[in-house]
Amino acid sequence: MSEEKQTPEQEAEVEAQEEAVQVDTEEAKHDEQSAFQEKIDELQQLLDEKENKILRVQADFENYKRRARTEVETVQKYRSQHVVSDLLPALDNFERALGIDPDNEQAKSLLEGMQMVYRQLVEALKNEGVEPIEAVGKEFDPNLHQAVMQVEDENFDSNIVVEELQKGYKLKDRVIRPSMVKVNQ
Repeated sequence: MSEEKQTPEQEAEVEAQEEAVQVDTEEAKHDEQSAFQEKIDELQQLLDEKENKILRVQADFENYKRRARTEVETVQKYRSQHVVSDLLPALDNFERALGIDPDNEQAKSLLEGMQMVYRQLVEALKNEGVEPIEAVGKEFDPNLHQAVMQVEDENFDSNIVVEELQKGYKLKDRVIRPSMVKVNQ
């Protein structure tokens, strides 16, 4: 077989075609790389959005757990508040009854029994975290005391509790009932 000789114009045309094919191939590769890069960028953006969403959900869940734990602790801490509130009037009545002066042996015996029950009741409340609010001789505090009267007494400074009309109580650090007091002007 014999090879045909190409003319210089034909050789130039073949070279031009080869260059065109090479340019088209490079452009195709470039377009393909651009398309891949766009797809990679799109997927990276989607991944970043999903990671942010997961982080927000995790933070929300941690906040929820913390709030739930705090609520459970508060409920446990003050679980006896309603019972204590219901028992305070009975405690007041015990204190009034214990204030009487017995006139015979039977009344003295009854008073001793009431004193034992009263001490047990006070001890049970103390074990739950209930404590009386100190009032007489203290400075008036509207968070702890409820002023029902004002008096003028030279033995006390201004704004000092002179007399306690009804005991106030706290359960741990929460006021269950403020003390009803007379305050010096």
